[in-house]
Amino acid sequence: MLDIAPHALLDCHAFTSHFPRPLGEMATPAEIMSLLRLSAAAPLQSDDAIRETIRNLLRHGGFRPTGRSKPASEYLLKAANENRLSTINLAVDACNAVSLHSGLPISVVDLDRVTPPLSIRVAEANATYVFNASGQSIDLGGLVCLCDALGPCANAVKDAQRSKTHAGTTKTLSILWSSIRLAERGERASTWYREILERAGATTANILAHTRSAAEVEGL
Repeated sequence: MLDIAPHALLDCHAFTSHFPRPLGEMATPAEIMSLLRLSAAAPLQSDDAIRETIRNLLRHGGFRPTGRSKPASEYLLKAANENRLSTINLAVDACNAVSLHSGLPISVVDLDRVTPPLSIRVAEANATYVFNASGQSIDLGGLVCLCDALGPCANAVKDAQRSKTHAGTTKTLSILWSSIRLAERGERASTWYREILERAGATTANILAHTRSAAEVEGL
């Protein structure tokens, strides 16, 4: 169960993936590697209007998605334009491929590294977490985030270091951060993403979501 707080713009899609072997033992298929290029044929294409819509989604809670805090999908676009996108592991490579072409930021976390209950909500002012192995942190105030029992652990900008996949990962949770103003793009991207992973040997399943009412949120 994924508990989702009310949000005027968020169109969130989530699913789990179970891999037959640890990610460190699974090579990324050529199909996924080819999709890390902007020139690759893909069922979805991004554009400036989609990028602005995603930025508006992140602005809704008061977050400023600019500079080093821009959506992860924009980092991927820049890296692809500079031919700097390279393989990380099967789970992350598939995530990056779908995010690059759909224009939607996507989080992928190790399910064994997060502690239920899981929820999606806007982070409080002054909330932070470390997002890389160097110990750098991001200010999360006003940004809609995936949270576990320990607090925020992923979002559309940078996922927490503590929740990231690694060579021993066998189960992941993917969150696609889309906007209601992008119609069915989130659903289409999620379906494509799952198809790619399943062809690579993973078993995927939609997450049952419960959206809280405003009254429930106020009572927290």
